[in-house]
Amino acid sequence: MRTQVIIVVGAVGLIASAPASAADITGVWATGSEGGRVEIYRCGAALCGKVIDAARLRANPDLRDVRNSDTRLRQRRIKNLVVLNGFKGGPNEWKGGPVYDPETGDGASRGYLKLLAGGKLELKGCVAFICRTKIWTKVG
Repeated sequence: MRTQVIIVVGAVGLIASAPASAADITGVWATGSEGGRVEIYRCGAALCGKVIDAARLRANPDLRDVRNSDTRLRQRRIKNLVVLNGFKGGPNEWKGGPVYDPETGDGASRGYLKLLAGGKLELKGCVAFICRTKIWTKVG
């Protein structure tokens, strides 16, 4: 009987810790450049992220995606633009994509998110074998 109780308590501990870790990634993250803020949120069974603030947006709330290499997409508004899409995994690492950086107009078909200590998030976007990494800080 004592063994069964330990197993049940252990299983409850595992179940309780998984959602808490996954919830740690949702919220608002400072991108570390141009005063950028991205909100990571649940989109179905995955995680997505959208631009909610940046210095250029405060100066011009109607700012468009003029740096996009695809001329057809240059009229999109930066505010609420989805920049992370379809990330799955957890509790501390997720894979997905595409990833888009409106500062540079660069995108990547695949990306990786990894929770780090101290409220940090490592974001890596890769095209072929070339990857670019940024560290974001949780602010909300």
